[in-house]
Order: sequence, then C-alpha cells, then structure tokens
Amino acid sequence: MAVAIRLRRDGARNNPYYKIVVADQRSPRDGRFIEIIGTYDPKQKDENYSIKLDRAEYWVGVGARPS
Repeated sequence: MAVAIRLRRDGARNNPYYKIVVADQRSPRDGRFIEIIGTYDPKQKDENYSIKLDRAEYWVGVGARPS
C-alpha cells in the first residue's frame, strides 16, 4: 500500500480549512484516511497551521510520501 501525507479539505464554500492526513495514495482527496496529523487554515494570519511532528517523522520513516 502506497501511503501519502496530504491535505484533506473541510470547511464551507469560500472558507476552506484543511486537515493534514496520512492516507492511501489511491483514495480520493476527501475520502478515507489512516490518521490526522495536523491542520492548516489559509484564512488565518500568523500561526495558521499545527502539526504533530513526531507522527509526521514516523510516517515518513516508514515510507509515506509527502505530497
């Protein structure tokens, strides 16, 4: 199974909000995922993201590709 770290879109129209997820590369953008490792809010100023670095390093270590 090829695993990717990517953004999953949430929120309303014209107000996007993204979750940083680990998912099977073949699943749809907003489909099934394995784990949520962070968030990203492009509309917020300054600190607009949060990520669990230990989990991201783990997934990259076992072969997940950041997209």
